[in-house]
Amino acid sequence: MPTRKASATWEGGLKAGEGSFRGASGAIDAPYSYGTRFGSDPGTNPEELLAAAEAACFSMALAFALEKEGKPPTRIRTEAACTIEEKGGGYQITKMKLVTRGNVPGVDEGLFKRLALATKDGCPVSKALKGNLEFELDAALD
Repeated sequence: MPTRKASATWEGGLKAGEGSFRGASGAIDAPYSYGTRFGSDPGTNPEELLAAAEAACFSMALAFALEKEGKPPTRIRTEAACTIEEKGGGYQITKMKLVTRGNVPGVDEGLFKRLALATKDGCPVSKALKGNLEFELDAALD
């Protein structure tokens, strides 16, 4: 199985410093700062990357679960919201909220929700995060 790589550089102190990260493939390459991470400055941050990873992994894994049930989806769309909070003198990622909607011909809402719940606990990114933060899931058919 593959190993994926990325790198990051931070220059300066926490609030006045600046950083950038880059995936080895070159598909991800962006700056970030204290303001983009803990404030409302425009730009990206590690939590946005984590949310994107969770949404992508979850959508793909749910599509696979549905396909195994003989109900391949036309589309799975997942939005993930990753929350970081100040706790105990530091920062902690505390919550990942998933909202997923599926267009799946011939599947009933009950099966879709059961598979989505199992996927929340079973996709590789969820497994990596499990036990470290609160997960919320809102799953429904379009």
